[in-house]
Amino acid sequence: MQNQIQTYPNYPIGFFDSGLGGLTVLAEIYHLLPNEHLIYLADSKNAPYGEKSKKEIIALSIKNTEKLLALNCKIIVVACNTATTNAIQLLREKFNVPFIGIEPAIKPAALKSVTKKIGVLATKGTLSSDLFAKTTENYRPTHTIVEVEGNGLVELVEQGKINKTEDLLRQYLKPMLKQNVDNIVLGCTHYPMLIPIIKKLIPPNITIIDAGEAVAKQTKNILTQQQLLATQIHTEKHQFFTNGNNKEVLEVFLKKLLITDCSVQQLDF
Repeated sequence: MQNQIQTYPNYPIGFFDSGLGGLTVLAEIYHLLPNEHLIYLADSKNAPYGEKSKKEIIALSIKNTEKLLALNCKIIVVACNTATTNAIQLLREKFNVPFIGIEPAIKPAALKSVTKKIGVLATKGTLSSDLFAKTTENYRPTHTIVEVEGNGLVELVEQGKINKTEDLLRQYLKPMLKQNVDNIVLGCTHYPMLIPIIKKLIPPNITIIDAGEAVAKQTKNILTQQQLLATQIHTEKHQFFTNGNNKEVLEVFLKKLLITDCSVQQLDF
């Protein structure tokens, strides 16, 4: 049975991710919906989710949701592909609040592809999920989908060592290039932070696709439909919490994403 939760338009939008990757999604919403107050949980202590069991991912997703609801969030963006593909259905059943999920953008990649070959760089947890299988099944008869696990990339992003990812990315992109893909889907919210390096390693005709902009538009649509768009400009600073030892890295990423008027705290949750 769902918990009954009272929400109001001027309550904040909540986000959670297995660390800092979801900031790429939050940044899209920050710029699209400037009146909204945002609260972000970086569960860096438990990153990466992609190596955990479905049971563990669900438990962590419930914990993060309960924390955001305790902070009066009116809608929750599951800013993590692995958490979305493994836990969002259960979250929607358990909590009476809107959830926005993030799935690898297979459909737009398939529609854009000329070679009918697309690459998907994602975590093990996303690629092995039932939702990913369901999302891709309609395209497998007509498209070649080259799936590659991005092992080790999340950890390097969490440590702020983006420049150390080039060798791994070269290794992971090689089978995609060999298959002549013309679209590469980034199936983890950490990976858009690596786009400048990825662009150096692939031909210019290959399109890189992530879901951030689409998620921001969907968030606006749901808030509009449910009459939950903020009716006044928020006066509080946006709040960012991490339970890892990466507060300084979080602050650096926020500056790169042009996110201002915010507070960053290390918090055990």
